Amino acid sequence: RAMEHDRAMEVYDIIRTIRDPEKPNTLEELEVVTENCVEVQEIGEDEYLVIIRFTPTVPHCSLATLIGLCLRIKLQRCLPFRHKLEIYISEGTHSTEEDINKQINDKERVAAAMENPNLREIVEQCVAEPD
Repeated sequence: RAMEHDRAMEVYDIIRTIRDPEKPNTLEELEVVTENCVEVQEIGEDEYLVIIRFTPTVPHCSLATLIGLCLRIKLQRCLPFRHKLEIYISEGTHSTEEDINKQINDKERVAAAMENPNLREIVEQCVAEPD
């Protein structure tokens, strides 16, 4: 269990500095992500299932998909261990959570979103490491 907890802290360290697409704050400062929102389960030898449940700042937040995308891109790039990644909106915190959950966990839709230059620019700004 200790190992899984360490992995969860590693994950949290990567995502807590992601910036909100509309505000100068980080997701940690806005409590969109907290230490408790990260769950890590060992699913194989040196492979982990990482589950993140984030809480959009407002229930109809149009940025929820974008935040999910930022979480996924940053973790894909930065996580130092093999993993499967599932990202969800905390239950009951968003009006269209099911749609968004589907979207941010669909590889093809994520890839398509990242091909959109405007979206990609926003994501890059959000996931850039703070100076």
